[in-house]
Amino acid sequence: MESPHRINVLGVGISEINYAAALDQIRAAIAERRRGYITVTGVHGVSESQEDDELRDIHNGSFLSTPDGMPMVWMGQLAGSSVISRVYGPDLMLLVLKEGVAHGWRHFFYGGGDGVAEELRQKLEARIPGLTVVGTYTPPFRPLQPQEEEALAQQVAAARPDCFWVGLSTPKQERFMAAYVSKLDTTLMFGVGAAFDFHAGRVPQAPPRLQQVGLEWAYRLFKEPKRLWKRYLKNNPLFLGRTFLQLTGLRKYPGVPGHFREW
Repeated sequence: MESPHRINVLGVGISEINYAAALDQIRAAIAERRRGYITVTGVHGVSESQEDDELRDIHNGSFLSTPDGMPMVWMGQLAGSSVISRVYGPDLMLLVLKEGVAHGWRHFFYGGGDGVAEELRQKLEARIPGLTVVGTYTPPFRPLQPQEEEALAQQVAAARPDCFWVGLSTPKQERFMAAYVSKLDTTLMFGVGAAFDFHAGRVPQAPPRLQQVGLEWAYRLFKEPKRLWKRYLKNNPLFLGRTFLQLTGLRKYPGVPGHFREW
């Protein structure tokens, strides 16, 4: 299956997709055992990439980089896309888990705080009959040591998951997937961040109406001000200023020739 075009958002390629197109791509990759990782990308990921060329390259080297926030969708529409819509990490996770029941897909949960991955497993197995979760792993808040890497690789090899779900913060989860996609015996890795806490019932999600109008960030900031204030109060104004420069042509953000839909 041909890879979807990407929208150049400040040099980060956001896949020109919707939920149906994302599922089509995921089905094909798993059926063909094509390895890759999926980044769920919003303002935070794009903004972090402005000062980190390696992170930008990780996003641009993904199997898919989904338009996680409404600003990504609006940028796609301004670039002329008629198909792009929000592909939100927590909702994509549920769709793939439910789709996988019919196909016998196997899932592995990696990340979260103490006990979150196992709690997530229990909650989702109760919510989705027939779901196959073959393993969980709660990593330390530091890089894995060689013996821990080996233990994880052995656990994943024995579990043989089709989908490896990573619930870490951005950009930690993107770096992890890029580093481990060739080391772990799985097909697709998904970086879904706060989806672990949402689906485990640890953190409330923003109401759908706020999500639709691009104000999920405000809800999350209200709920977790100490953790998120720097992210949103710094990145959001910078993103607005940078996109103004890109849209007006005052600054170029080079993408990959022949790969991105350019302005």
